Amino acid sequence: MKGYWLPVLHCHLPFVKHPEFDYFLEEHWLFEAISETYIPLLMRLKRLEAENVDFRLTMSVSPPLAEMFADEYLTEQYIKYMDKLIELSQKEMRRLKTDEGLLPVAEYYNKRFLELKSFFTDVLDSSVLNGYKYFSQRGQLEIITCGATHGYLPLLRTSVKAVEAQIDVAVQCHSNRFGKAPDGIWLPECAYYEDLDEILKKFGIKYFFLESHGLANGVPTPKDSVHAAVHTLNGLAAFARDPETSRQVWSSESGYPGAPEYRDFYRDIGYDLDKDYIGPYISPDGNRVFTGIKYYRITGETENKLPYDPHSAFHKTKFHAEHFCMARYKQADELAAVMDRPSLIVSPYDAELFGHWWFEGPDFIYHVMSQFVKDGTIKPITAIDYLNDYPKNQTVSPRPSSWGENGYYEIWLNKDNGWIYRHLHFMADTMEKLADEHYNMDDDESEETLLKARVLNQLVRELLLAQSSDWAFLITQGTAIEYSEKRTKEHISNFNALLKSFNENAVDLEFIQWLEYKNSIFEFLDFRVYADVVNS
Repeated sequence: MKGYWLPVLHCHLPFVKHPEFDYFLEEHWLFEAISETYIPLLMRLKRLEAENVDFRLTMSVSPPLAEMFADEYLTEQYIKYMDKLIELSQKEMRRLKTDEGLLPVAEYYNKRFLELKSFFTDVLDSSVLNGYKYFSQRGQLEIITCGATHGYLPLLRTSVKAVEAQIDVAVQCHSNRFGKAPDGIWLPECAYYEDLDEILKKFGIKYFFLESHGLANGVPTPKDSVHAAVHTLNGLAAFARDPETSRQVWSSESGYPGAPEYRDFYRDIGYDLDKDYIGPYISPDGNRVFTGIKYYRITGETENKLPYDPHSAFHKTKFHAEHFCMARYKQADELAAVMDRPSLIVSPYDAELFGHWWFEGPDFIYHVMSQFVKDGTIKPITAIDYLNDYPKNQTVSPRPSSWGENGYYEIWLNKDNGWIYRHLHFMADTMEKLADEHYNMDDDESEETLLKARVLNQLVRELLLAQSSDWAFLITQGTAIEYSEKRTKEHISNFNALLKSFNENAVDLEFIQWLEYKNSIFEFLDFRVYADVVNS
C-alpha cells in the first residue's frame, strides 16, 4: 500500500421553497440535482455494494439540503417533476420514431427516468436521506456537516454568536437527520480564519477541510505540505485539498469532462424545440429552461453535434478512471521519497459537478473506487479512519483562506454584494440582545408566551437564511442576480417586520404562520442559540 485517497463530495444547495406558486424555477435546482447527481451517485454505491467493493467515501450534506430532502411539500413536487420528465420522454419517443440517430437516445432517457423514479420511491422510500443513512450505517459513507445555512464564516465574525449559531444549528440538524452528531465539517466555501477551530471544537467537531494554501502557508510550514493531516493549536485535525486531483478532473483545458464522447450540457430540448411543443414542460411564463433531455455529445468545437451514445460515454469514464488512478500511483511514488508515512491525497469536489455538470461523473467515481479497492495500491479512506491510523500529527496554525477566485474572500465581499453585510451584522447584534433579554422568558405555555417564542425563533430563521453565502456568490458570478438579491432582501425585510411587530406587541398571526410554513427550515430551532448568557 503506497498511499491513501480521501474523496469528499460536498452536497449543498440553498434552501428554496415556494409553496405560493404551482411552479417555481429555482426549485428545479433541487430537482435537477436529485435526478442528475444525488440519486445517480447512490445508485453507483449500490452497484459497488452488489459487487462486494468495500468502498470509502465522505459526503458533506449541508443542513439546507438535508432539510429540503426531508420536506414533504418538496418531495411531492419532485415526484411531479419526475412524472413530467417521463411523460416528455414518451412524447419524444413518438416524435422521433423514424429518427435512427436520436430515437435510441430518447429511449435511453425514458428508461433512465423510470429507473430514477423507481429507485427514489421504492429503494429510498422517497427520501435521499435514507440512502445516505444506509451506507453510513454500513460504515462505508462518512457523512459530515457544513454551516447551518452555508454562511460565509469569516464575514460573519463581527458577532462571535453569529458564527457559533451557524455551527451549533448545523450540528443539531445533522444529529436530527442522521441520528448522530457529525465528526467533521466542510467549511462553507472552505473559508477559514484564525481561531475558527476553537468554535468548531466547542461544538464537538473533530476535523475540517480547507483550501490548499490555507494549510501550505500555515505556521510552521507543514513538513508534508497538503499530503498529511495536521492538528491545530486547539487539537482539531485539518485536511487540505490536493490541487493535482482537482486540476486533472476539472481543468478547463485538459479536464476529463471536456472529452468529445461526453454529453453536451447546453444542448437541451427545452431550448431547441418549438415553444408550442415544449411549452408544457418549461416555465409557464414561456421562459426556456433545461429539461434534462440532451441529445448530443460534446463532439468538439462545431455546431454539427453528433448524437449522444451512453455506451461509448460509459467506456470513456472507465478509460479516464484508469488514467486518474495511474496518476495517483505515480504521485504516491514521488511522495514516498520525501515522506515518512504513506501519502494522503485529499480530493474534495462539489458533488453537483458529478452528474449535473459532468453527466457521466458518477460512473467515473464508480470506476475509480472499484480500481483502487481491487488493486490495493491506493486505499480509499475517511478522515476518521486516517486519524485512527495516525493519531499524532504535526501542529500547524492554518492561514485565513477560501476557495474561489484568488483564494480569499473577495468573491463574497465586493462592490456588488458588500451592501448585504451591514444588514447581517445589525440583525445578528439585534438577535443576540433579544436572546439575552428573553433567555429566561416565562415557561407558562400561555398563548402570549408561545407566540413570543415563535416570533423569536422565526427571527433567527430569517437571519440564518439571509446569511447564506450562495446569494453573495451568485451576485458576483452574474447568475440569478435578481433572485439572489430578492431572496436576501426578503429575509431582511421579514426580520425587520417581525422585529417591529414584536417590539410593538402587535404580532400578525397569519404572517408568522405563513413564514413558518414557507421558510420551514429547522423546526427544532430555539432562539436561545443566539444568547450570550448562561442562566439557570
